[in-house]
Amino acid sequence: MSRLVLPPLPYSYDALEPHISSETLTLHHTKHQAGYLDKLKLAVQGTDLEHLDLLDIMRSTFQNPEKEGIFNNAAQCWNHTFYWESMSPNGGGEPRGPVLDALIQSFGSFEKFSDVFQSLGMGQFGSGWVWLTLRESTLNVTKTSNALTPAVHDGEKPLMVCDVWEHAYYLEYHNRRADYLKTFLKHLVDWDAVARRLQDASQ
Repeated sequence: MSRLVLPPLPYSYDALEPHISSETLTLHHTKHQAGYLDKLKLAVQGTDLEHLDLLDIMRSTFQNPEKEGIFNNAAQCWNHTFYWESMSPNGGGEPRGPVLDALIQSFGSFEKFSDVFQSLGMGQFGSGWVWLTLRESTLNVTKTSNALTPAVHDGEKPLMVCDVWEHAYYLEYHNRRADYLKTFLKHLVDWDAVARRLQDASQ
């Protein structure tokens, strides 16, 4: 049996209101992400990739021009699930404990991290993602375009991500990506999930 299924959101479609509407989450999950998954399942049907999980498909097709479409659809499915899991109805604000300590060690302060995160999110031309990752015991903020993801790189662990494709925020924020990024950090980012990933990486 194929492992390629659309996972449910970790919360209800209206759980992130008023910051992200039920309409946006419903369309984003059941149309955009589901659409990538449908294309992926069709592309790998009958191939040696059919029974692999998303991460293995991504790593098997990364930088292979003949399988670029497969990579893009697999990575978009993975990125979106990670994005849902980077948010919480009770999220946002300044983290505490080891996450805050790591941000201060890597960026100097939480405020400086926030500035870098928002700056890179704004600096991503067109569609893409802005990530917090762990690399060699240091937290980093990086941006990727389209479907690209740091998850395919050995030695780099994604801790959280914000989707800056316009369909992620346009109904609420229109062209005001800066407001969306501020809201993501202030009200949505799941620092508890970041803490769990950071702890897992250190074990």
